[in-house]
Amino acid sequence: MTQSDEQLVSIPVDGVELEGMLEVPADASGVVVFAHGSGSSRKSPRNNFVADTIRNRGLGTLLFDLLTEEEDQVRENRFDIELLTDRLIAATDWLWDRDGTRDVNVGYFGSSTGAASALRATVRRGNDVDAVVSRGGRVDLASEVLDDVDVPTLFIVGGADTQVLELNRDALEQLTCRNEVHVVEGAGHLFEEEHELEEVADIAADWFVETLD
Repeated sequence: MTQSDEQLVSIPVDGVELEGMLEVPADASGVVVFAHGSGSSRKSPRNNFVADTIRNRGLGTLLFDLLTEEEDQVRENRFDIELLTDRLIAATDWLWDRDGTRDVNVGYFGSSTGAASALRATVRRGNDVDAVVSRGGRVDLASEVLDDVDVPTLFIVGGADTQVLELNRDALEQLTCRNEVHVVEGAGHLFEEEHELEEVADIAADWFVETLD
């Protein structure tokens, strides 16, 4: 197990402060920034499980709230993909502006609607991040930018999540970058069984270790 430096951080953006947890193992070559789905937060047990696996492979993680508690009370904000994309870009800029993470490679891990924000942020930043992984992602909400994505991109989808699986396979056909889809057989949208989430975490960690090194 890799020891990491755990820091509760506050990310200033749009006149508010977004709380997050930054954990970076010594000599980490990259940091994975998590973009949560609607109604979720940095405390998401599923994303924290994935983050633990990623850190144990020697990479850092940043889990942060894309919305403040007050903003999250407005349901429309949870589905405002442009707002969430702005927040993800701001967190990336913050990460690259601070001592200790200024030169790290960055990857995005997006869940559900957060996957759309991750893909949109990648394009808006000119593909200067290094990789994207989507878990059960609503990647169709980024359909108009998919052909501009130019970083290694992995879609992880539950085999029983048939509607999202179809949307992901359609989106994959639009990508011209290196891309893969990994289907977790029998899993639903939330990957509720422990072995299903373990598979998600292992596959995602493999992808980031290869692309962020």
